[in-house]
Amino acid sequence: MVEVTAVEKGSPASRAGLLPGDYIISIDGHEINDVLDYRYYLTPRAVKLKIHRGPELFDVTVHKEEYADIGLGFSSYLMDRSRTCRNNCIFCFIDQNPPGMRDTVYFKDDDSRMSFLTGSYITLTNLSDKDVDRIIEMKMSPVNVSVHTTDPALRCEMMKNRFAGDSLRHMYRMAEAGTELHCQIVLCRGINDGAALDRTISDLAALAPAVKSVSVVPAGLTKHRAGLYPLTPFTPEECGAVIAQVDAAREKCRAAHGSGIFCCSDEFYLKAGIPLPDADYYEDYPQLENGVGMIRSMGDEFRRAVEFAGEDFDLSKKRRCSVATGHAAYGFIKSLADELCRISPALEMNVYRIDNEFFGPEITVAGLVTGGDLISQLKGRELGDRLFIPSVMLRYENDLFLDDVSLEDAERELGVKIVYVNNDGYEFVNAILGGD
Repeated sequence: MVEVTAVEKGSPASRAGLLPGDYIISIDGHEINDVLDYRYYLTPRAVKLKIHRGPELFDVTVHKEEYADIGLGFSSYLMDRSRTCRNNCIFCFIDQNPPGMRDTVYFKDDDSRMSFLTGSYITLTNLSDKDVDRIIEMKMSPVNVSVHTTDPALRCEMMKNRFAGDSLRHMYRMAEAGTELHCQIVLCRGINDGAALDRTISDLAALAPAVKSVSVVPAGLTKHRAGLYPLTPFTPEECGAVIAQVDAAREKCRAAHGSGIFCCSDEFYLKAGIPLPDADYYEDYPQLENGVGMIRSMGDEFRRAVEFAGEDFDLSKKRRCSVATGHAAYGFIKSLADELCRISPALEMNVYRIDNEFFGPEITVAGLVTGGDLISQLKGRELGDRLFIPSVMLRYENDLFLDDVSLEDAERELGVKIVYVNNDGYEFVNAILGGD
């Protein structure tokens, strides 16, 4: 059962007499334990809720529109505790965080409900057969799975969990039932690459069309790895070899299934010095949030926005601004800035590369740039009237960097208004040329 913490005034629940402090035991006879149960069984136009209030137990019928909410609030989004990871993966980024950060940075989420609701990835190791039954019954789709390898013994070794190999059966069950799956392979040099990657690709391709996409991303290695499993980064040449290996599999999948399915993350291309593929390669960008095609997508949006910049903005207006980004995207962002300065000669724009002193030189993505590094490397530099940063540098609420430096702290230290911009070419052009 779940506790009601708020009732919206004038809502169907309010009209039915529900109160904060009530407990929902069941809806139409179905036990309610979390948000999935609640949303799934709440869809009909009329629902019967069994309520526990103090010593009383009674039924309440609530009338509403089909699929509509009834106006209840709960103490947490899941109406339950988040499920934590049971693994000790050799590449886990959370284990590579230095001490002293906020508690939420160290929380290891591995919750199938969040995979469906917010797109996070799960390892399957804390799922029971009953959990999978519910996923199939409720037609929860898509589900995002961190596979890494389909070799059961190697998966156990990589995840330091003796159940990691057996838990792959959950993925096979979901695929057989038609659940749409998006998978990721965190590639570790000398561990699950080479022949092991070939096996994983072959096994996942056999699950098409249930497996819709698979991203191959390099393990992120920070400088805080003392006492952890010894991993080394891929060389530029090795990154190129991984791309060639994945592209060979893509061609086979295209011929067999009409979709390439497998893609390497942008990071592989940037480190290898290989140009990113065209937009068609990414097939509607199913793994954009996993860093696959992010640069291509933003670049294409940018070019389309620039076509109409003369109609949408006053290009003769004088503007002074700056942009900060990570090492990996610096060249790309600099090329966009140069193009904007070309079409708007009155624009003065500096682009700054922020090296990751906090996590170490192997961490090059903008999303892991900290407020401390931003301040220390930009203090005293020419920043203009606005400093633009990618929104991924900030947590979801857009107020704090990873090291707990606030946006306001950074603005005060640097003496400039900081504006965060999403990874969107249109938004980037609008932010730079559109003034406020």
